[in-house]
Amino acid sequence: MEVERGTVSLGEFEFECGESIPELEVAYEAYGEFTGDNAVLVCHALTGSAHVTSHRDATETSGQARAWWDDIVGPGKAIDTNEYYVVCANVPGSCYGTTGPASENPETGEPYGTDFPPVTIGDWTDAQRELLDELGIPALHAVVGGSVGGMNVLEWAKRHPDHVDRIAPIAAAARVDSQCLAFDAIARRAITTDPDWNGGDYYAGPDPDDGLALARQIGHVMYLSKASMEKKFGRRAAGRDAMRSFPADPAASFFPYRDVESYLDYQAERFVERFDANSYLYLTRAMDNYDLASGFESDSDALAAFDGEALVMSFTADWHFTVDQAETLAESLRDADVETAHHVVESDHGHDAFLVEPGNVGPPLSDFLADGVDGTAVSDTVDDETEESREFAPVHNSLFST
Repeated sequence: MEVERGTVSLGEFEFECGESIPELEVAYEAYGEFTGDNAVLVCHALTGSAHVTSHRDATETSGQARAWWDDIVGPGKAIDTNEYYVVCANVPGSCYGTTGPASENPETGEPYGTDFPPVTIGDWTDAQRELLDELGIPALHAVVGGSVGGMNVLEWAKRHPDHVDRIAPIAAAARVDSQCLAFDAIARRAITTDPDWNGGDYYAGPDPDDGLALARQIGHVMYLSKASMEKKFGRRAAGRDAMRSFPADPAASFFPYRDVESYLDYQAERFVERFDANSYLYLTRAMDNYDLASGFESDSDALAAFDGEALVMSFTADWHFTVDQAETLAESLRDADVETAHHVVESDHGHDAFLVEPGNVGPPLSDFLADGVDGTAVSDTVDDETEESREFAPVHNSLFST
C-alpha cells in the first residue's frame, strides 16, 4: 500500500468567526494511488487523527499510534486502498499535527492557547477543500465519516455539492440534541474549573489533567450503552491490583472499587497522555454548534444542491446520535431528491459501534462505494407512503458477519 503522510501549509486562513491566523498547517495521510476519479475523504471523529489505517512509523508521524479505523480502511477492506485513493486530514483546532491551540503562534513565539480562533465544522470542511487542492484532487468519489466526522460529511454536501458524488454519514445527525449538549457542557466545565487550566495558559505546566480526565470519562459513558456497560462491567469489583486514579473520600475504603470505575480511570489516564485540553474544548464547541440547516430554511434546503447519493447508517443502542435522528436526516436527504439508503444496525455497543463492529459497518459501506445506493447490501430505504413503512427493519449482526 502506497502511503503519503505529512503536513501542508495552507498559508493565511480565515475562520468563519472572522478571525484569521497567518498560517494553517494541516496534517494528513493518504493511501493508495490517485487515478483521477477514485478519491475518498475519510473524516475522523472528535479526538481522532489523520492516522486512519496502519502503516510503518505511524507513532512518529501521526501523534496517535493506533490507527482508529484500521478494520475498515486498507488493502482489501471496506474502503479498499487498492481501489481508492484515501485521504484523512486532522482538523483545525486539534492537536495531532494540524494547527490548534497548542501550536506556536508565529507572532508571539508562544502557544496560541485560547487566543486561537473559535473553529467550526465549516472551517474543517474548507481546510480539507484547500488541502485537496494542494494535493491536486478536484473532486471526490465519496466522503465518509462517523460521529462528528459524519457532520463533516454533511457539510461537504452542503458547501461543496459539486465536488463529491457520494456521502456516508455514520452514527451522525444534523445536530446535537439537548441531552448531549448538557453532557458536553459538564465535560468542558470539568476542564475549565481545574485550577491548572489557568484560563487556557498552561503550556509551561502543569497541565489540567484532572479536568481533562473527567471530561473524557463523561465522553466514554456517552459512547457506551446501558446494555454494553452491564455486560462488560456489571457491578463487579476491580481486581486486587487495581489502583484508584483520583482521590477518594475516607469511606471509600469500606466499599469496593468497581470494575467500571477502574475502566474509566484507565481510559482517562491514557487520554491525558495524548490529547490537549484546549483542543477538547474547541472541538466539542464545534460539534455542539453544528446545525446543518444554518443559513437555510431547513435541512433539505441545505442539501438541495447535492445531486449525488447517500448512505446513512445508525445503530439501535446509540443514544448519542439515535436511529430516529438518523432517519430524520435520511428523510431530509430524500426531500432534497438525494437517492438515499438508511441502514439500521441492531447493536448493543452504543455510539462506539461504528468503530468496533467492522463486520456490520464494512459490507454495506463497501457496496455503497462500489455501486451506489442500488447496489448497497440490505438497503433499508424507508417509504413515506404508510405509517408502517416508518418502522425500521434492523440489520442483524449475522447478516454482516465476515
